[in-house]
Amino acid sequence: MMKNLDDIINAAKLQEIIKREDPKEKATRNIVWVLAIIGAITAIAGIAYAVYRYLTPDYLDDFDDDFDDDFDDDFFDDEDIKPAPKPVASTEA
Repeated sequence: MMKNLDDIINAAKLQEIIKREDPKEKATRNIVWVLAIIGAITAIAGIAYAVYRYLTPDYLDDFDDDFDDDFDDDFFDDEDIKPAPKPVASTEA
């Protein structure tokens, strides 16, 4: 009977030794969890931004296109206008 009790105690001690965690492993596991959470938040934010950019109309491009068209028309109209002749100065004395 004593032998069985000693075996049980030794098995319990062995289990206790096996279950012990190394503090470095625990710190590493915590760092991995923190980085995984930060990565998940970053991925969700990136997806949300991509959906926002896809669904939001781009009014600035329309504005730039209209402005460029007007500017080009005015520019070419100015080239067709000839400069006015210079007035002749009179030489009265």
